[in-house]
Amino acid sequence: MRIFAVCLAFAPLPAVAAEPAHKTFGAVSTPAPGPAQVFGSYARGCHAGAVLFPADGPTWAAMRLSRDRRWAQPPLADFLVRLSNRARDAGLTGLLIGDMGQARGGPMKSGHRSHQTGLDVDIWLRPLTTRPDADARESLSSYDVVKGRKTLDTALWNKSSARAIPLAAADPAVARIFVHPVIKRALCKVTQPGQRPWMNKIRPWWGHDAHFHVRLACPAGSSACENQQPPPSGDGCGEELDWWFTDEPYAGGSKPRKDLTMADLPAACRAVVNAN
Repeated sequence: MRIFAVCLAFAPLPAVAAEPAHKTFGAVSTPAPGPAQVFGSYARGCHAGAVLFPADGPTWAAMRLSRDRRWAQPPLADFLVRLSNRARDAGLTGLLIGDMGQARGGPMKSGHRSHQTGLDVDIWLRPLTTRPDADARESLSSYDVVKGRKTLDTALWNKSSARAIPLAAADPAVARIFVHPVIKRALCKVTQPGQRPWMNKIRPWWGHDAHFHVRLACPAGSSACENQQPPPSGDGCGEELDWWFTDEPYAGGSKPRKDLTMADLPAACRAVVNAN
């Protein structure tokens, strides 16, 4: 923390504070120096000491390399290696890895609010079967296993990487996994209550029909990292899930949100983005 406090003292605070955070962080392509640290929350935060996750490994391939969103905190990189090995042992040939975060975190250039602390990753529901070349990494699509709002595409589901979701949820480093409500319902149906102590980590959320979004808990040693509140008790397979199959979650549509400025993030993030 001391190194960032020193940098912060020399930053032009009023001008920096008013800048849109996604432009400031999106303009930086190298990680902040120093030890791995997370500052703030998953949707209002940043990180230092990030590592660039390898584009290829024996049990994974990273996709959309042109986005430069393969930056992760070391525990996330370790988790992905661990999960992809377990997925292979479970019968998958490998995993396709999507977005992690920017080199120093913060809001993404695309405006996406999550993935700000190097602790989030999107894992495609299309498994790794053939090693993708450079063109395929940019053009290939994942499997959208949901038809409309309420129906599972069973053909795609059966050949998807969905069996990796319980493996990820059972990992003690994982805090939450976001999936489409249809996917959550499918997982509830194929497992018995006594066999799914990990199920409450799997949270239904809009848009996650072609990937599952894994979020790790704050790592040891990052005292300025802010965890979410723990998921509700129970497995979430009852009334809580039923609500997603009503019209209420989709009434009114999405509303535009104000861009986050540097002032909306922890003060340490100004030092992180300015550090040399």
